[in-house]
Amino acid sequence: MTDPQLYVPRFNVMDPDDVRGFVHVVAAAQLVTVGEDGQPDATFFPVLWEGDRLVGHQARANPHWRRIVTGSPALAVVTGPDTYVSPSWYAAKAEHGKVVPTWNYSVVHLRGRVTVHDDPDWVRALVTRLTDRHEERRADRWRVTDAPEDYVTKNLRPIVGVELVVESVEAKAKLSQNRSDADRAGVAAGLAADGADPAGLVAP
Repeated sequence: MTDPQLYVPRFNVMDPDDVRGFVHVVAAAQLVTVGEDGQPDATFFPVLWEGDRLVGHQARANPHWRRIVTGSPALAVVTGPDTYVSPSWYAAKAEHGKVVPTWNYSVVHLRGRVTVHDDPDWVRALVTRLTDRHEERRADRWRVTDAPEDYVTKNLRPIVGVELVVESVEAKAKLSQNRSDADRAGVAAGLAADGADPAGLVAP
C-alpha cells in the first residue's frame, strides 16, 4: 500500500521485501496522534509488527495515551541510521565541483487506526512477546517468567498497550543511490574515516 504524504523519489524506494525486516530490526517507533483539541502528541516506544498490526506500550504516567481517540488516525515513524554527507567526499567534487551537502537516512511510515489496551492480560502478552524478541539472540535469555509473579504484576500496572491497525505503508531509503559508484565509495570512505559504519548509510 502507499502513503502519498511521504516524498519518495523513485531511486529512494525501499525494496518492499525489506520493509518488515527493517521494522523488525529497529523495533521502535515514534507514534504520532492528534487529540480531540487538534493538538499533536508523539511518543517513542518499542514495537512489534505482527500481521497488519503494530503493537507497543506506553507509560501510564504519559498523558499521550489518554488523549488518543479510539479508532482515530495515527502515524508510526520507524527510523534507521542517519548521517550528514559532506560534498567533499564525492569524487565529483574534484571533477567539476558541482556538489552540495545532503543527509542519508532510512524511514518507514505506518498509518492506520489506533486503539489503547488498558487490559492486564493484553499488556502481559505483549511484554512477553517484546521481551522474547529482544532476548532471542542471547545465550542466557531472560524471560518474563524468570521474575516473581507479584513483581511482574506490579511492574505491568504502570504501562498500557497501544495497537495500530496498519492501513498504509511507505518506506524510503535515501542512501546516495542517485550518485555514481565513485561518489558512493567516497561517502563510505568518508564515513569510515569519521568513525561511522557505512553499512545501512550508503547503498552498495
